Amino acid sequence: MSATTPLDQAHAKMEADAEDDAARLRFYERLADAELFLLLTKEPEGDNIAPELFELSDHSFVLVFDTEERLSSFVGKPASYAALSGRAIAAMLAGQNIGLGVNLEVAPSSILVPPEALAWLADTLTHAPDEVEATPQEFTAPAGLPESLISALDQKLSTAEGLAKFAYLVGVSYENGSKSHLLGFVDAVPQAEGALAKAVSEALTFSGIEAGALDVGFFAASDPVSAQLARAGLRFDLPEPQAPREYVPVMPGSDPDSPPRLR
Repeated sequence: MSATTPLDQAHAKMEADAEDDAARLRFYERLADAELFLLLTKEPEGDNIAPELFELSDHSFVLVFDTEERLSSFVGKPASYAALSGRAIAAMLAGQNIGLGVNLEVAPSSILVPPEALAWLADTLTHAPDEVEATPQEFTAPAGLPESLISALDQKLSTAEGLAKFAYLVGVSYENGSKSHLLGFVDAVPQAEGALAKAVSEALTFSGIEAGALDVGFFAASDPVSAQLARAGLRFDLPEPQAPREYVPVMPGSDPDSPPRLR
């Protein structure tokens, strides 16, 4: 039997209480963040892929598995597949009226995600945070934030390998008199600032917290503000980048902003 995966754990918590909206949101977040193995009819041709389509209940579904072992167990023979993120698959299927069969018959997280739920996920993942400018006046220890948000941030930032050194969560007062909470990233890779801000926005969304409850800022380690953040804040360490590996061709859809094309 394969080991329990994060998707299994999130699915079990969702199934334990059908009325728990927070657990359902966390399952969809894990689905979006997971690397999934999409069953194909044949090998990819450039950026074009041809998923196997199955007629189940009232809709067509493509099949995905969160491990190669589970895909092999379901098919029972060599099969073509594409390794894609859940968010890339949701973007690819948006508007196609196709659902997602996840780990069918081979795992406790076996579930059919209907087209309308997949469309909701694809739309949710396109939301981007607003960009505003404000001057912080004072930083304080964070207070009053739900533990579910702290856990969501920790989980989300654990996937942001090499995008920043660390981040500090603080309470913040601005010169205009407004107050909020701020997640300050230190020495973020400039090209990654947008992705980090979007990751924080997703952590808020999938925690059931209203948008705008958490601000995001970017600071250099040499900036005096970084020292103030360190004194007042809750620190999140981001994983360091792995050592360079041998070049591997990019799989179709590995860029969430450029999903693969259906054939």
